[in-house]
Amino acid sequence: MDKKNTTIGVLLIIAAIASFILAPKAPPRPAPAVTQPSSGVPAVAGTQALSPAASTAFSNNATFAAVAPVDGSARVVTLANDFIEVAFTDFGGAIRDVGFKKYPAVKGESAPYVFNQLHADPMLAFTQDSFPGLDRSVRYEIVSQSASEVVFRTVFENRIEVTRRYAIEPSDVPSSKGDPYQLRHETTFRNLTDQVIVLPRAALSLGTASLASANDTGQYLNLGCYDGKDLKFVRGSELAGGGFLSSFGLGRRDPIPFIENNTPVVWASVKNQFFVTILTPDQPGSGSIIRRVELPPFPGTLRPVSGVAGAARFDLPVLAAHGEAKLGTDFYVGPKEYKRLSNGDVFKHDQDKAMEFGKYFGFFGKLLLTMMTWVHSWAGNWGLAIILTTLFIKIASLPFTLSAARSAKRMQKLQPQMAAIKEKYKDNPQKLQQANMALFKENKVNPLGSCLPVLIPFPFFIGFFSMLQCASELRFADFLWVHDLAGPDTIAHLAGYPINLLPLLLGITMIVQTKLVPQPNMDTDQAKMMGQMMKWMPLFYVVICYSFSCALALYSTVNGLFTIGQQLYINRQKEPAPVAAAGPGGRGIKNVTPPKKGNKR
Repeated sequence: MDKKNTTIGVLLIIAAIASFILAPKAPPRPAPAVTQPSSGVPAVAGTQALSPAASTAFSNNATFAAVAPVDGSARVVTLANDFIEVAFTDFGGAIRDVGFKKYPAVKGESAPYVFNQLHADPMLAFTQDSFPGLDRSVRYEIVSQSASEVVFRTVFENRIEVTRRYAIEPSDVPSSKGDPYQLRHETTFRNLTDQVIVLPRAALSLGTASLASANDTGQYLNLGCYDGKDLKFVRGSELAGGGFLSSFGLGRRDPIPFIENNTPVVWASVKNQFFVTILTPDQPGSGSIIRRVELPPFPGTLRPVSGVAGAARFDLPVLAAHGEAKLGTDFYVGPKEYKRLSNGDVFKHDQDKAMEFGKYFGFFGKLLLTMMTWVHSWAGNWGLAIILTTLFIKIASLPFTLSAARSAKRMQKLQPQMAAIKEKYKDNPQKLQQANMALFKENKVNPLGSCLPVLIPFPFFIGFFSMLQCASELRFADFLWVHDLAGPDTIAHLAGYPINLLPLLLGITMIVQTKLVPQPNMDTDQAKMMGQMMKWMPLFYVVICYSFSCALALYSTVNGLFTIGQQLYINRQKEPAPVAAAGPGGRGIKNVTPPKKGNKR
């Protein structure tokens, strides 16, 4: 691998990442595509099957799911505590939407952010494709209501009584007993006939998640499904088709109407950048479905907006004559707060994984968010909490980085000896390697020591990357000139292009840092490749950070400034002169390093 090929490879990687990040996320409105519905549930000998209309699969497979129309005649019941305001509708006997009292919709205004405000279905409604006759088009009777509970009822085809009960937790519920963002839901089916009835495979709506703001790239707009062992996310972009990789035959080129997974559902979620719904059934479900929903553009923009609507499927039991069956679930609708979702007393099935910190570096994301939350509890500002958390990490890793940096400095001083060894053993690669290794060992040098100061913080960067841009705590948080730490810190526009200051400062600090760190002149493919990576690393970080949460750039800039000061200190430290290298056979290599003025040889 020569220098030219290495450079080309690095540039291609950077170009691919830049194309992925900067490419538009929302495709233009496609033409509808219709597919035939699957057959209904067959009748079983000795039983009475439901009507065909009640057991069909997707019959409206347009590329986008339709937004449910607003019916002013709907009867709405509201239950509330200090954290949420839940609006129930008698259409479908389900949750129309949920307002988050602690999270405003617009910075500086009092109106709360409302989840599922525009939707394909009310949350926990039976979807039309799975149970027509009990879906959002059917009005339920309100049987009873109180400050914390509401009960709906209807009779299906004069044969099945369906009762739907919802309850919310009080604001002061102990953390060991419940969570104020979580509701309890139970649907009871009671057979009113003398015959056995086969219930269809029903689906409960998880709600419709939309982009949290105009800065939201849609990266976290997805449906998650956990089967007790593995967690799988299906992103809205997978339905859209196209994208950078599709040009190379990877992924779909054309949009598709829905994606269905027939895996067990211990819990399922639908989320955007900051908020999530998590449905945890008493008994695992049998599958999940995701569809896209076309939504209006944000005010002042023409950018198309797509949301995602999710549902969890359940195989309902056979109803004996005059028998009944119950479908019970816990339903969390609220912010993506790790401290809350990691409470094992309430969320006993790893629901905190819905935050999507990442499979390989998730530990770092959880650790950093926990530290940052603790620091904020006494610092009082999220920007300051990020800075102090960064400094804590740097100080904790200081012994390792100092050791690696000293090794890199020694490595730089060994270049004359290494040149002499290379000249002596230029026709014998094996002896050349042995002599180099002996030289490194005698001088206690790590040949890749200069790379370690850059590589050590990398897992923390990935942890911050996955955590900072989706932590609901940072939404609308102020710091210096920044008005929202969860978005870009745009200070102006140049020819319509945003000027984001913190990522640019990050690039400058990384360039200075790269210049200060001694670079070994090793004539190996690995060293060449590493050198090229270090050269392009500032651009790589700027591209990654430019359009994402400026909190990530703040962390990286503080990290870089600390590293610059650390490297200036190291570069001023005196190191002992390198010893002569012992070549194979015990014959030394003369130290050709010229003596410094005033030093004795």
